[in-house]
Amino acid sequence: MSVIKLVENVKENIGKVIVGKEAQVEALLLALVCGGHVLIEDVPGLGKTTLVTALAKSLNCSYSRIQFTPDLLPSDVTGYTAFNPKTGEREVCFGGLMAQIVLADEINRTSPKTQSALLEAMQEAQLTIDGVTYPLPSPFIVLATQNPVEHTGTYPLPEAQLDRFFMQLSLGYPSHGEELDILRRNMTERPLERLEPVASAEDILALREERKKVACADAVLDYIVAIAEATRKDERVTLGISPRGCIALMEAAMARALFLGRDYTLPDDVQKLAPAVLAHRLVLDRRSGLRGESRRSVLISLLRDIKVPAVS
Repeated sequence: MSVIKLVENVKENIGKVIVGKEAQVEALLLALVCGGHVLIEDVPGLGKTTLVTALAKSLNCSYSRIQFTPDLLPSDVTGYTAFNPKTGEREVCFGGLMAQIVLADEINRTSPKTQSALLEAMQEAQLTIDGVTYPLPSPFIVLATQNPVEHTGTYPLPEAQLDRFFMQLSLGYPSHGEELDILRRNMTERPLERLEPVASAEDILALREERKKVACADAVLDYIVAIAEATRKDERVTLGISPRGCIALMEAAMARALFLGRDYTLPDDVQKLAPAVLAHRLVLDRRSGLRGESRRSVLISLLRDIKVPAVS
């Protein structure tokens, strides 16, 4: 099966449950193919959990949901060892991270200590329990959600952890027609309950290998670096894009080219994905917030001022 056909099959299958949001579904697949993690920030009830579950079912991957609460412990996330009185030995009890697709629901509702339990898994695809390291299943992706409106009793993610998310997405409210379609689909049954897989974890791993074959010209790489340097020099930004962010943008552009049937990247791939991949990594000056500027708006304004290279 061709790359384009495989991606379209997965998108179409998720579309049986999620109405509209084609761009967000494709972004999730891009992140999955790049081995990156995604932060989905939006108000409750827009289908964040449903989207993640539909993705896991479409790929026939193991799925785990961790509900983050103030009393959640790091061992609940990673796991722990317990004494088995029958065998007289200590056994490992894995936490919610031991799955291929992990939903970290309302990640900002737990303490920084528990939030940091995700760092090793997100960076190294492994976890350590009582000094012993265990590899996580492949492919592995963390899809975290948080509510941008309600801040009471929450712990904002630190910049170091935000930088480890490959991209940040928002679903947004559906249009009038889309919401009518949602109501009709859920009138007699739940579409998610009868969703069948159309691809496998092996297909995703194969796509990862194909992505590595996509060429990224020096002009495109120079364009990515120019964007990062612009964020570091702009007076509205106190913390610009890190090299990790540059790598993420390059990989995302390569994956988008692959999805479109190309074996080379274009500046258009970089422009299309830069807001989702880079905006959440910026830290703005306080005066920017007072002026009503957001991370995304600042990044988009910087993109307008950077010369786009010509790639033959």
